[in-house]
Amino acid sequence: TWNAGAERITGYGAAEIIGANFSRFYTNEARSSGAPCRALEEAARSGRFEAEDWRVRKDGTPFWTHVIIDAVRDPEGKLIGYAKVTRDLSEKNRAEAVLADTEEQFRRLVLNVVDYAIYMLSPTGHVSSWNMGAERIKGYSSEEIVGQHFSRFYPPEDQARGAPQHNLQLALENGHFQAEGWRVRKDGSRFWASVVIDAIRDDRGELLGFAKITRDVTERLEQQQRLDRAREELFQAQKVEAIGQLTGGVAHDFNNLLMVVLSSLDALGRRAALEDRDRRLLDNAIQAAQRGSQLTQRMLAFARKQELEQMPVDLPELVRGMSELLSRTLGPEIMIETRFPISLPQVLADPNQIDSALLNLAVNARDAMPQGGPLVISAREVDQGPGNAQNLKPGRYVCLAVEDRGEGMDAETAARATDPFFTTKGIGKGTGLGLSMVQGIAEQSGGRFILKSRKGEGTTAEIWLPVVDAKARAATETVQPIFPEPIPAEERPMKVLA
Repeated sequence: TWNAGAERITGYGAAEIIGANFSRFYTNEARSSGAPCRALEEAARSGRFEAEDWRVRKDGTPFWTHVIIDAVRDPEGKLIGYAKVTRDLSEKNRAEAVLADTEEQFRRLVLNVVDYAIYMLSPTGHVSSWNMGAERIKGYSSEEIVGQHFSRFYPPEDQARGAPQHNLQLALENGHFQAEGWRVRKDGSRFWASVVIDAIRDDRGELLGFAKITRDVTERLEQQQRLDRAREELFQAQKVEAIGQLTGGVAHDFNNLLMVVLSSLDALGRRAALEDRDRRLLDNAIQAAQRGSQLTQRMLAFARKQELEQMPVDLPELVRGMSELLSRTLGPEIMIETRFPISLPQVLADPNQIDSALLNLAVNARDAMPQGGPLVISAREVDQGPGNAQNLKPGRYVCLAVEDRGEGMDAETAARATDPFFTTKGIGKGTGLGLSMVQGIAEQSGGRFILKSRKGEGTTAEIWLPVVDAKARAATETVQPIFPEPIPAEERPMKVLA
């Protein structure tokens, strides 16, 4: 017998095929191996034969089929023939092939992605797959990590508070979890990660596991931090510039007024015959006006509005000239030590301002060591190239350093130490302009002021000053000195800074 379905599938009409052996539907290879006979034998022996295999249409094209052959017997059990059902599975086979190819392409795509760690977790959080991106980012090979719990990627503090389990629970409840945080590589180093966890379920809604994607975004975090620091530095620079402009204008005018006051008081002291009590009051007024004048000088130095008389300065000679003044000012509890190389080039600076800055730093060091201790004044020559850590223009510099072993400062205090009017000293013990003045002198001289401090370990203050170039030195050497001998430090104008 032959039905319309058989004709449609195989292409044979009933007149063409009835009476012919069904083996003609098999491929040549199958017929040569005896497959048709084995199918009938299996059906006769067990009652049914079932399989999927290739068959051939009338026009010779192969197609994939699902075949069932049932043995047909009479009431006495005698075999009288076979009932055969054939289904054309070509479309299904092609769809499955396309799906398998797509799945293989997707698998290869996921496995070979290197910028993202893409892997599967079991419902309990154990790693069940691992791609190249995960190996590159986290450092574990597939053999090392598959079967391990994903909590090992978390820092110890996050593991202690149960963050891995909590994140899985959120993904389970909401279907999706996304966050950023620190993760740990195999070598123990940390990186900032963007993490996505999705719950994977079957058609019945049963949890199969979790899909996890991790991306290393440490560079983005560092860029954001650099941007935040740059914004903070810009804001600080704008704030200091505004305060400097205001301070410079006020200090200049106020200093002119003080000069009038001091001149008038001095004239009054010379001309009037005053009693002792009145003389003491006049002296107090003169001292107060002088202290006000010193304060305005510090304010002008901070605002960088004072006029510098820059000249080549021999720093070791300058410090030696100040030794007696420093000893008297700091007291016997402070042991002053100087460390200078045998040969040190001259720097371009105002010696009076450097005196003031050095004395200010020494007094600050003394105040940081109430029980006394060593104070080291040193200098060294450094050739700074482009992009140096001190942000100096390329060239040769001398670093004049004042180092103490006092209380030191924490990072927050050290960052604000050069801010105008910021002081850690008590009321009446400082104006908060000392270090700002030192910074102003250094930068107006073409250098930098750098403060290094650690809480409980002490502080090192560095004044970086440019080395005198050959042209400036030659011009200086041709000028005859006004004084035959160097002026001792105690005789030079000195601004004692609190």
